[in-house]
Amino acid sequence: MTKLNLNACVLAAWVALAGAASAQQAAAPAANPLDVIPDKAPFATPYGAPIPLARAQSAIDAAMAEAVKRGWAMNVAVVDSGANPVAFARMDGAQLASIAVAEHKARASANYRRPTKAFEDGVQKGDFKYLLTLDGIIASRGGIPLIEDGKLIGAIGCAGGTGSQDEVVCTAGAATINK
Repeated sequence: MTKLNLNACVLAAWVALAGAASAQQAAAPAANPLDVIPDKAPFATPYGAPIPLARAQSAIDAAMAEAVKRGWAMNVAVVDSGANPVAFARMDGAQLASIAVAEHKARASANYRRPTKAFEDGVQKGDFKYLLTLDGIIASRGGIPLIEDGKLIGAIGCAGGTGSQDEVVCTAGAATINK
């Protein structure tokens, strides 16, 4: 009787394992979003002429006005279409480490022709860790391209608060150009 019970247990275990294996095979693997081939290249805004200093300064002024209105001490950087620095401002009391972060956000936004929130979302929501291996990426919101007449003329980067605060201030600055 013991041998019969042992054989029954082995058979039951084998059936359970076989059922689990066939269930795994029956479930089709989820499509990998990285394998999707879009018809058009995303973020393909053409590069335009570099933003002039006066326009860069007006974007900074608008961003700083928003930061002052909200009581947030910020660093604001504007780069041209080639990601070269054009203008920068640091409010009194703004975090010193955020100087480089604001500049980095502006450069990444210009170089990759997209808001830096796209990288944040890709890493946080899409689990696309590969983004962190790309040169010049910063996966933190607060970098926004500056688009005029359908062409990228620069980007603005803001840092010193939370990512959402940085983005609010940057959006105010970008609104002077992006209409």
